[in-house]
Amino acid sequence: MEDLTPEDISQILNTSKLMKGISERDVKKAPTLRGKTIINMFAEPSTRTRTSFEIAGKRLSADVINISTSGSSMSKGESLKDMVANLEAMRPDLIVVRHKSDGAPAMISRWTNCTVVNAGDGRHEHPTQSLLDMMTILESKRKLEGLNVVIFGDIKNSRVARSNMIGMKKMGMNITVCGPKTMLPLYVEEMADNVTTSLADAVVGADVIMALRIQTERLEKAKFPNAREYSRLFGLTLSHLKKAKHNAIVLHPGPINQGIEISPEVVEGQWSVVLDQVTNGVAVRMATLYLLLGAGLQKTE
Repeated sequence: MEDLTPEDISQILNTSKLMKGISERDVKKAPTLRGKTIINMFAEPSTRTRTSFEIAGKRLSADVINISTSGSSMSKGESLKDMVANLEAMRPDLIVVRHKSDGAPAMISRWTNCTVVNAGDGRHEHPTQSLLDMMTILESKRKLEGLNVVIFGDIKNSRVARSNMIGMKKMGMNITVCGPKTMLPLYVEEMADNVTTSLADAVVGADVIMALRIQTERLEKAKFPNAREYSRLFGLTLSHLKKAKHNAIVLHPGPINQGIEISPEVVEGQWSVVLDQVTNGVAVRMATLYLLLGAGLQKTE
């Protein structure tokens, strides 16, 4: 998201609207990327992102191949650089990369001439997630500029939080972040308009509330006493929503740990647009693939 201008973001979101129409047809197919080859290379577990990238490529008629490092030669000791070299020798047009290391997609883009899309790298960024979040908000609110957005939870370890803080600020949104002090990064004051450790204070007057799960796979040691204590202080409940605007919406990038960062009543209530996010994830990823391949824009996303 650091590399995208507000005009780039608007172009992707506008294109995503058109792509969503394809998914609403009886025959969910367009010939736009026929003859193109896309490799989804995922070095971390994923359900929504991996599946939506696969569906996005296939709905645009591309040939899509999925590989994971656990099922590849990397499990036998092959380096990431050698693996990428071998993949490029097969002449793909685009590689979608998810990796546990910050900057891995950017590094891979230096090793290959094909287009590289970041599907999430370590604690760094998750650009297409931020784009689908903004698309979901735009559908509900009809605008982005001026909205009050609360992002709460494990901010420090969340690539989703980072991408959204960068992208939403570019679109004129007001960002409040909230979480335990142990889960707030050092740079957060530079990226958010407001920072607090009180969820009750954070949600006052909010248009949009985004819950984040605890990134247990990235925690080196315990950052809070226990799950019950965390839920008591940083779990979104119906009482919190009473302090937000009456038409506030609730987002979550998934996977959701109900009863910890968010209550079941909120997830299943009228405020939740979580499943809309999943639907829009396919549209945004279709737009990304189309703009990078179908429209001939060769760059790292």
